[in-house]
Amino acid sequence: MVALLTVAACGTDDNNDSGGTGTAPSTSAAAISCAKGSITGSGSSAQKNAIDEWVKAYQNACSGATINYQSTGSSTGRQQFISKQVAFAGSDSALKDQQKTDADARCTGGAAVDLPMAVGPVALMYHVSGVNGLQLSAQTLAKIFAGKITKWNDPAIKAENSAASLPDATIASVHRSDGSGTTDNFTKFLKGAGGADWTFDSGSDWKAPGGQGAKGSDGVTSTVKSTENSIGYAELSYAENAGLSTVKVKNAAGEYIEPSTDGASLGLSTAKVADGDDLKLTFDYTTATKGAYPVYLVTYEIACTKGLSADQAALVKSFLTYTASDAAQSSIGDLGYAPLPDAVATKVRAVVAKLA
Repeated sequence: MVALLTVAACGTDDNNDSGGTGTAPSTSAAAISCAKGSITGSGSSAQKNAIDEWVKAYQNACSGATINYQSTGSSTGRQQFISKQVAFAGSDSALKDQQKTDADARCTGGAAVDLPMAVGPVALMYHVSGVNGLQLSAQTLAKIFAGKITKWNDPAIKAENSAASLPDATIASVHRSDGSGTTDNFTKFLKGAGGADWTFDSGSDWKAPGGQGAKGSDGVTSTVKSTENSIGYAELSYAENAGLSTVKVKNAAGEYIEPSTDGASLGLSTAKVADGDDLKLTFDYTTATKGAYPVYLVTYEIACTKGLSADQAALVKSFLTYTASDAAQSSIGDLGYAPLPDAVATKVRAVVAKLA
């Protein structure tokens, strides 16, 4: 709060008529100078609560700024960015090759960059009466969602939950029916950690046969809540708000870990960051990190290094400087998000500082 009030103290100074951002001597929230004007962003629904919090804090500090973020979904956000409909986009997946080419063409004189900004654990929530503290490995989860394990008292599940009273009941697995960054990240985990037990490609669209589809994370959550013997996936906040039990997932260190923001941040700390300014992450599900929760997603902000009008560029830079700050990252912990690992945050801030 002290840091945020410091932003407000400098940001409400209307004597700065330039509409641009000042030079920040450090990356703390206190060093941010406000920009004026209006920008629109769109994309990821997974980061909506984080963006809403950041926009509220930034606009409270910067009375001359208006930031409108539309939760349209990652795919739509990327397309709207490429077609110059928005100044920045949120996406749970980095730009793919052709998308990057198209986005670069939009950023006249510069390039499009993927900037990791919001981190969140993906929870495996379940509704099985009388079963508490369920714990599952990636291999077992892969078999469940691939339809290879169909009963809750299957020997593979019993082996990981010897003290549980597992019912002789059919598993009702629930997945997203719409294109989803959450699905993309969950299936990346199944493919990366499940090995031969997951034979389907990762991606935004669910590819495995069977199971029940539901639209949106809220749809998956409500379906699990209303369906006995079900299991599904969504961002942790959905499971918490619905009062659903969550699976302890086995990590590469052999530990069964509850989903948490701190655990997700530890998991992400093993990711490889691409060289250069386009900070795509390659997740590593095989490195043994104590306390790491292994199922997580990262939302990128997609922005131009150059190519926006001067007023829009200044506001995008100022806003992303704030969102990448320690104060902003800390402010969304109660909303179910994890802070960027220090090594990733440092690189993000360095690239944001170059935006022009």
